[in-house]
Amino acid sequence: MLGGAVATWPLAARAQQPDRTRRIGVLMSTGAEDPEGQSRLAAFLQGLQESNWAVGRNVQIDIRWTASNADTTRKHAAELVKLAPDVILASGGAVAGPLLQETRTVPVVFTLTPDPVGAGFVDSLARPGGNATGFTSIEYGMSGKWLELLKEMAPRVTRAAVLRDPALPQGVGQFAVMQSAGPPLGIALSPVNVRDAAEIERAVAAFAQSANGGMIVPGSGLVLLYRDLIISLAARHKLPTVYFGRLFVRAGGIMSYGADTIDPHRRAAGYVDRILRGEKPADLPVQNPTKYELVINLKTAQALGLDVPTMLLARADEAIE
Repeated sequence: MLGGAVATWPLAARAQQPDRTRRIGVLMSTGAEDPEGQSRLAAFLQGLQESNWAVGRNVQIDIRWTASNADTTRKHAAELVKLAPDVILASGGAVAGPLLQETRTVPVVFTLTPDPVGAGFVDSLARPGGNATGFTSIEYGMSGKWLELLKEMAPRVTRAAVLRDPALPQGVGQFAVMQSAGPPLGIALSPVNVRDAAEIERAVAAFAQSANGGMIVPGSGLVLLYRDLIISLAARHKLPTVYFGRLFVRAGGIMSYGADTIDPHRRAAGYVDRILRGEKPADLPVQNPTKYELVINLKTAQALGLDVPTMLLARADEAIE
């Protein structure tokens, strides 16, 4: 599995033996060694188990890991399509596009995808219309919320670097929302492209040379890949930063606001189950997150010399000390 070869996962079986073994492809945006990726996959496998699918008994699963590498993603997407699976899970918005470039017939269930309509993956959220459906990671309006939280946590901030993957088409609309939300809050935005570690380090260091700066870190596969570096740069340059997910805050980031990144994979297993039983992706509506979580790291706030406002702390779903 770690080398990207076919992987077989033991699952408890409660279903009766079907007429034939079904085949599921899984394309992961993380590397195989990434704990976040393993948690996402485990949630998906648990969901399959709850729907009575058992590897080696009534289903076969082929897993590929991409580590957010564009060339690897395209290669593995083509490999999975050639295996002619009954359905493919695309874990993360960065892998959904390459998969759908390879096939418009094999059913695809995506997760953590910001704007599947704008990216052309589906016709509409209510009626996807093609061979793909799944779960979004964010509504664009939430992008402005990140800026509001940054200003509330650090009122002195007048500049914010936005770390984004330039290869993701969904990032354009997301950044546009932040550009609209910035001026009323007195925050000017600077896009920072995330391609490799050296580029991130240079860009953040250059941005931090001027005072009153902070950062916004939206979700992407590359941001996830370089999360330790980004967290360390925020600490080194004393930049208050709002991240898209709680895993950053647990690793030392100051604050996150976003949807759960694990649960959509369990829910995606439900869609995979329905497709295996005869339903079509075109008829399964794309689902938005139902709950967003605010997480604050009080130790990191103290290290940055910030006093967390009482009202902000009261709204937090979790405070890490």
